[in-house]
Amino acid sequence: MPIHSRLPRRVCFSSLVMAATCAALSAATWELLWAADPPQKTRRQKVLEDRERALAEDFWIYNDLPRAFAEARRSGKPLLVVLRCLPCEECVKLDDELVDRDPTLRPLLAQFVCARVVGTNGLDLATFQYDTDQSFAVFMLHGDGTIYGRFGTRSHRTEWLGDVSLPGLAQALTGALALHADYPANRASLAAKRGAPPLFASPELFPSLKDKFTAQLDYDGAVEQSCIHCHQIGDAQRDYYRQRREPLPESVLYPYPHPKTLGLVFDPDQMATLSSVAPGSWGAEAGFQTGDRWLRMAGQPLVSIADIQWVLQQTPAAGGTIAVDVERSGQRQTINLALPAHWRRQGDLSWRASSWTLRRMTTGGLVLEPATPEQRQAAGIADGNMALRVQYMGEYGEHGAGKRAGFQVDDLLVEIDGRTDLHRESDLFAYGMRERQAGDTLDVGVRRGAEQLRLVLPMQP
Repeated sequence: MPIHSRLPRRVCFSSLVMAATCAALSAATWELLWAADPPQKTRRQKVLEDRERALAEDFWIYNDLPRAFAEARRSGKPLLVVLRCLPCEECVKLDDELVDRDPTLRPLLAQFVCARVVGTNGLDLATFQYDTDQSFAVFMLHGDGTIYGRFGTRSHRTEWLGDVSLPGLAQALTGALALHADYPANRASLAAKRGAPPLFASPELFPSLKDKFTAQLDYDGAVEQSCIHCHQIGDAQRDYYRQRREPLPESVLYPYPHPKTLGLVFDPDQMATLSSVAPGSWGAEAGFQTGDRWLRMAGQPLVSIADIQWVLQQTPAAGGTIAVDVERSGQRQTINLALPAHWRRQGDLSWRASSWTLRRMTTGGLVLEPATPEQRQAAGIADGNMALRVQYMGEYGEHGAGKRAGFQVDDLLVEIDGRTDLHRESDLFAYGMRERQAGDTLDVGVRRGAEQLRLVLPMQP
């Protein structure tokens, strides 16, 4: 019996890889592996071995998008592009599981021209626009560049359970194949799946990356250091506005809002089916119900949660109304989702890889979390009043600025520049990135035990 038939289908990809590995090794083999202490491979070795393995398998077109598009046009097949950087080991685990001979996925993958992109150097950002805080992003396209859909989302720093699954990926692939079969009759409904022109055509053209990277990976040199990782694109976007001393657009600060921001939780095993709706949320106010299957959003067909996030990303920060076509109990209806001004600000930024850059810019390396009820009570801070606890402090460079300014672990930030409404670390990020510039300082009220202090926190580039 294949190992995947013995495992729960709704588990994270890396767990499946580990389970498959464990099942393939005998107890005696494991004892030998544990007894031995093999030397750790360098990052360069991991990158080169990944390339050799992919080329030997001869299933994926490896890091060659022009060839992949040409093959899709020649064959008439749709194109599947998996974006994941190296040597990000978590991304490798995800992609290795995708390559594995999954009994459901493999026949679906065989109907696509499959390409793996392991570095974003030279990536066409007009076509490949996605949440750069993802470590695994999938595009399904026509050979002419028309996008059928996207796959890959997350709402936690390390956990994928609840956001993606192998059955969900199979559903997305099936949906893309159906759209491909209807193409070009459905071309008009797919047009909005491409966004506005990007700030720069490809990552290495951003000012903060231009002198450090080229359009190609350097396999003959320090290949692991020549790679532009996904999160570096997001960092470069933020740096662009910061260096121009412009407020960070909310679409950049709060990219690709997760449906949870709207009170909507989708079943990761399905294309776009609601598993719960939070009472009192914007989703509940619109009239969505558990079990609703979303068919179209703003006129665009949906194949995954990532497609929903794409539509939300295109929705202005000023708010608006989005028409959603749903199927409920076998009947189709249209529900209008109304979003108020600054609706994006409900999103949580602290889980994102980009939060480390935001901390450098706005908190001097302080990692903050809301104080617990016990911590509030001990400090005499009433419920509802601002109280951000210093959970951790950076030690060096710009990430040590908070420590050098006198902050300590367990300090409670209770007021910043006269404001007491910054209840989350994300709120402070937004304040620092939209209302303050590098070189400014924040006047911070601090509770340290029984002491009440005022400290000055510098804003950094």
